[in-house]
Amino acid sequence: MAPGNFTYSSHMAMFMGFTPGDAACREVGVNPKYGKIFRMSQGGIAGQGKEHFLLSGRNIIDGFGRIGYRTLGTGAVGWFNPDTETAENLIGDFQEFYYPGNTWSLQQQLAWLQERLDVKNEAPVFVFLNIGETHVPYYFDGAPWSFEHNPCVPFCDNNDAHESRRRQVLALEWIDEKLAPLLKTFSRSTVLLCADHGDCWGEDGLWEHGISHEKVLEVPLLFRLGKT
Repeated sequence: MAPGNFTYSSHMAMFMGFTPGDAACREVGVNPKYGKIFRMSQGGIAGQGKEHFLLSGRNIIDGFGRIGYRTLGTGAVGWFNPDTETAENLIGDFQEFYYPGNTWSLQQQLAWLQERLDVKNEAPVFVFLNIGETHVPYYFDGAPWSFEHNPCVPFCDNNDAHESRRRQVLALEWIDEKLAPLLKTFSRSTVLLCADHGDCWGEDGLWEHGISHEKVLEVPLLFRLGKT
């Protein structure tokens, strides 16, 4: 279950340590209510399990920066646009942040990250990557459909659940291949992969996100805990 039903709310929660989780599970990371991967020392209850990282500051990005980490971030969706005042709460604490300008720029985002990771620096690194290809309109570079056609639009009578699902699967397969080198770089580190929200595809007559529906809150969660 995601901590929010749209990009901004979910990321703000995750940057405070409230990552997606299963409320019925008693395992650190799987259920952040039980035990968080990243816990802010001055916010929220400690839980019953021992957190993996205990941080102080405005959020986990600031917290990692305070203990000597380089903090690099890149986000594809509009909430991360540095030309907007609303983005400041999401990106302001990163030492370096890159916004590509659209939701189908993963290859540029990865190139930006790799360029910075190639710089010789003994400091540990915290990397955040928001990927836009699986966000509506479900488009990736070279996809055999136009980014101008969105099959999942709120309050629209011409949506297509089958096409939305097909595009999501193909976009995810495309992303998986592109992420392999980055994941190899952090093969001995703590890594968390998840979605910030899902989408309704016609369930109960609803489409897209920004609504507290079961399908919007349902997200994948994969993680590995490395050495702290």
